[in-house]
Amino acid sequence: MQRREDIVVGLDIGTTKICAVVGEVSGDGISIIGIGTHPSIGLRKGVVVNIETTVESIKKAVEEAELMAGCEISSVYTGIAGGHITGFNSRGIVAIKGPEITPQDVERVIDAARAVAIPMDREVIHVLPQEYIVDDQPGIQNPVGMSAVRLEAKIHIVTGAVTSAHNIVKCANRAGLDVCDIVLESLASGEAVLSEEEKQLGTALLDLGGGTTDLAIFSGKNIKHTFVLALGGDNLTNDIAIGLRCPHPEAEKMKKRYGNCVAKNIQADEAIEVPGVSGREARKLPRQILGEILEPRMEEIFSLVNREIYRAGMENMVPSGMVLTGGTALLEGVTEIAESVFSLPTRIGTPQGLRGLADVVNNPMYATGVGLVLYGARHQQTEKKKFRIRDRHIFNRLMNRMKRWFKDVI
Repeated sequence: MQRREDIVVGLDIGTTKICAVVGEVSGDGISIIGIGTHPSIGLRKGVVVNIETTVESIKKAVEEAELMAGCEISSVYTGIAGGHITGFNSRGIVAIKGPEITPQDVERVIDAARAVAIPMDREVIHVLPQEYIVDDQPGIQNPVGMSAVRLEAKIHIVTGAVTSAHNIVKCANRAGLDVCDIVLESLASGEAVLSEEEKQLGTALLDLGGGTTDLAIFSGKNIKHTFVLALGGDNLTNDIAIGLRCPHPEAEKMKKRYGNCVAKNIQADEAIEVPGVSGREARKLPRQILGEILEPRMEEIFSLVNREIYRAGMENMVPSGMVLTGGTALLEGVTEIAESVFSLPTRIGTPQGLRGLADVVNNPMYATGVGLVLYGARHQQTEKKKFRIRDRHIFNRLMNRMKRWFKDVI
């Protein structure tokens, strides 16, 4: 299999599944040419708890994607989630010395805005510019070339636990992959499922994963707020397993097959067969019981997210409504509960605007993987030469960089 330069790979290391999506970048868009998925065992609530099993799952997902795409995968863009992720807004201000604002001035003002005290055990994952203010004129997206005396920047900083980020990179490295960048999963999902109009007007994206529920609020085409709640589809499965006294794998199957989050929508005469534990006899129960278990848990998850939206003062920033994505969004009745809790129009978000295997990835569960490909395609030109302290090839990259410098000098 050949290595190809126009290939971008997104690796979604999730709590329930690991998904590798291969995209081919061409002049007229992105074609999805390979997908590989494998059940994830070594993660809990979005955080790696067993490196060996995670590495094995990554290898199997990547092998499947390589076979489908017919190419060798060597580097990936990977997602990060978990309750350790926090986001906050910051602002910086600099004086402009020259006749107009230069790209160097923009870098200076972003550096000034990100100069905040961050604990040693945390790492900056993203610095996302929201808007620039030129001499008290707000709402400017690109100030380069403008005449000004003073430049101010508002940015959103996303941080995560150093150990969690390092463990994700370590798992990818052990699977024989280089990590080009680590991307917040809700930011990646937004690339895949949101339209430009929704990002401009203001929308809240809710990525309902297995271990975490990730919120990202977009307005004016920029991200305004991020939040990760350590509750997800696994909690629903666990509730079913305890409530119906059945094995966890069977509870997951029942959730996918018969689950409905609105109990009143289930007919009273419908029945399901619940397998027993350790050879005990199977029982027949009304299907409504599933709805009665799932409904309060989904309401709880949405209520906690809604409380966070109000705490951040963002309740008036989402006029276009909510977009739900992630595997748990496939449950029946999810949009109905979301609309009742948030009092906002709600839709299910699936990856859009793709070619190739677009019909295969047209599913909320692939939103993060596809979003990582789109993020990588947009950033690969600017970040190709970037290296990180946590990369295992740091010494080699540094030596190659120095050799190039000496060649230029000589």
